Order: sequence, then structure tokens, then C-alpha cells
Amino acid sequence: MHDDRKGPHAVPQLDDEDMAALLAALACGSSRVECCQLGDRAVWIKRYQRLGPRIGQRLQWLAARLSGVTILRPAPILDPQGMLDREVRQIEAFSAAGFRTPEILYRGKMALVLSHLGLPVSKQMSALRDKDADAHDALLVRCAVELGRLHAAGLCHGRPHPRDFILENGEFCFLDFEEEPAAVMPLATAQARDVWLLFLQIASRALKPETLDRAFVAWKLAAPAQTAVALAEIMPFFARLLPLARFLLRIQNGQDLVRFVAATDYLAGVTQSQS
Repeated sequence: MHDDRKGPHAVPQLDDEDMAALLAALACGSSRVECCQLGDRAVWIKRYQRLGPRIGQRLQWLAARLSGVTILRPAPILDPQGMLDREVRQIEAFSAAGFRTPEILYRGKMALVLSHLGLPVSKQMSALRDKDADAHDALLVRCAVELGRLHAAGLCHGRPHPRDFILENGEFCFLDFEEEPAAVMPLATAQARDVWLLFLQIASRALKPETLDRAFVAWKLAAPAQTAVALAEIMPFFARLLPLARFLLRIQNGQDLVRFVAATDYLAGVTQSQS
């Protein structure tokens, strides 16, 4: 069987038993993302299901239009086929630029079968948190380095998070391309949004105070100058929300608010000092 990423039957080197197991999992499974063991390897089934009304996304569109704040624009609302096509398009763009992504082993109308790449960075960090602070934070810095390299190649991830990154034998890999912000805003703005989203994780997870500076410098050394400019332009909007976020933290100590305050406070300060 030949390996054609765009074909509907593109699972290479599977015997009859493995193929039967995969077909059964595709037919009977209902999870959005599911790991399937096939002989001596694991694969991932990702299903693209019809979503509900997505009121939050529509409200985000309305807020973006009323405020004129470009960075608030959500990704286009797509049907399942459109979501699948978008992920395939992003995987192919990343791969063509030299970044490692899951291999598309099978492409159906409503599902993809993707190769297994390794343990997510987030899980590696969890194992190191109480054992090795330096190694833990080095993973956060590595995420920033690779995001800078990605931006330098003219790409953006859309929702960068340690759970969507793999580091296996020193090789960095990208997962989950469900967002395409560059479709609704300038590339530099979409990349600046990437940085803010990643720092929601870095600022709240770092165990050492110097890690934030190390991560920001690492990203900026690799990233395009226009993305750093765009980041400095968008941070005042988020900074204006800090007093409200801090007030809400007094009422309820939610993790999303903690991340927002930590990341926004740091990025607003560092971009202002370097402008």
C-alpha cells in the first residue's frame, strides 16, 4: 500500500490485524482525540465533529468588530470538513518549512489518523517540577526558542502550549493546528498573539524568576523584528484589563486570571522598556 497523505487510504505498512483494529476504532470510537495501539506502534485518531452554536466565538467576533481590536478576531467558524482541511493545510505548511509534525497516515471525511511523536512537553515538565527546576524551566525556554524559529519562517501556531509541543531525542515537534489566526489578522499580529498565549504558560509555570527574561530573549533573538513591534502594539490593550483582572482575583482565585495577570504584566513591562 502506497503512502499518499492526501489519499483516503494512506496507512502504510499495516498488516490485516492492525488494519482491522484501526477500522474498528474509526467506526466505533467517539472521543475527539483517541490513541489506538496497532501492533508495535501507537497512532492517534482525531475526529472533527460538528460543534454547537459556538456562541462564545460569535460574541468574540462581535467584540472585535465593535472595539476595532484586530487581535480579538477568532478563527473562522468552519464545518467539520473545513476544520479537517485547515489542520491538514497547517501540517503541510509546517512540514514544508522543515518543522516536524505528525505524519498524516489516513485522511477521511471526518477524521485523521496521525503518527505518534512522543511525550508532550507539558508531561515532561510535570515529571521534573519537584525534581529539577533548571531542567523544568529549560523546557519553557526551549518552547520560546522554537516559537521564535517558527515565526522567523513566516508561520504561526495559533494556540502554542506545552501540551501541543513534543521534545523527543532533542527534536522539537508541533501538534494541534486547529487555529489559523493569520486568516483573520496580519501575520505579525497573529505571531504576537502566539507570544502572549505562550507566555500565559511560561509566566505561570516558571519556577525561577529569571526564566521569563530568558524565554523572552530567546524568542526575540529568532523572531522577525516586525513581530516584536506588533507585540509592543497589542500589549497596551491587554494591560488596560489588568486592574479588572486583579480585582476579580480578589473575588475568585481562578487559574485563567492568574495566568492572564502574570503574562500580561510581564510582557507589558518588557515591551514598554524595550520600545
